[in-house]
Amino acid sequence: MKIALVVAVARGGAIGVGGTLPWRISDDLKWFKKVTAGKPIIMGRKTFASIGRALPGRDNIVVTRQRGFAAPGAFTTGSLPEAITLARGCARGRGVDEICVIGGAEIYAQTLPLAARIYLTRVNADIDGDVHFPDLKSEEWGERRESACEQNARNDYGCEFFMLERRGAKP
Repeated sequence: MKIALVVAVARGGAIGVGGTLPWRISDDLKWFKKVTAGKPIIMGRKTFASIGRALPGRDNIVVTRQRGFAAPGAFTTGSLPEAITLARGCARGRGVDEICVIGGAEIYAQTLPLAARIYLTRVNADIDGDVHFPDLKSEEWGERRESACEQNARNDYGCEFFMLERRGAKP
């Protein structure tokens, strides 16, 4: 069972500002939907709050230390190991072999050592963010460019979509 991170990152590593995404990129949302559809997704409480609802067509799992946190349409867990165990069961039930981690920074940092794959959107922008993605060691990852999008009326910034595979990870 693979753990995959799904993240959009600006130059300099920013992934958020003030509890929200610092951009509106329709093509990135389409990419996100494509790579997460039908799979369990794990996120932190703040990420769930920023989205505002459970995402359809996926088992939503929210990790929080807040007792009694209500996440309508989602499972809640008190720890990342508990979330991963739950996600594995959901994935088996759906007949998929991948769990997607969708943020935020603390959850990414905890799951990066476990990840076999990263679906990475590189946003062509310099953003002064207050939330950042952990630095990646390029020697640990093989990278394949999947596609790109241009800045236009639907996309605040241009971006490129990559799939990174951890070197030496089991296929």
